[in-house]
Amino acid sequence: MPRYFFNSRIGSELVPDPEGEELRDPDRAWQVARAMIRELFKAEGAESGLLHAILEVTDDAGEIVLEFPFAEALLDVDDERITRH
Repeated sequence: MPRYFFNSRIGSELVPDPEGEELRDPDRAWQVARAMIRELFKAEGAESGLLHAILEVTDDAGEIVLEFPFAEALLDVDDERITRH
């Protein structure tokens, strides 16, 4: 299984995830990123300055596979993302 790293970018500072997590695919990484951000907001609150942070999810090679703005985690969307045209 691929390993994904969940690095937090707060302003110009990058807080790296040294361990990462083995997940089946980028969709699962998206779900984990959303859950992690929501838990941070529960603990820290939206006023903590995290509203403008971004979670950068990278693969083993260090390539960014997902950039998840913390503010987007507050939106009520189904875990199954649906594209509407």
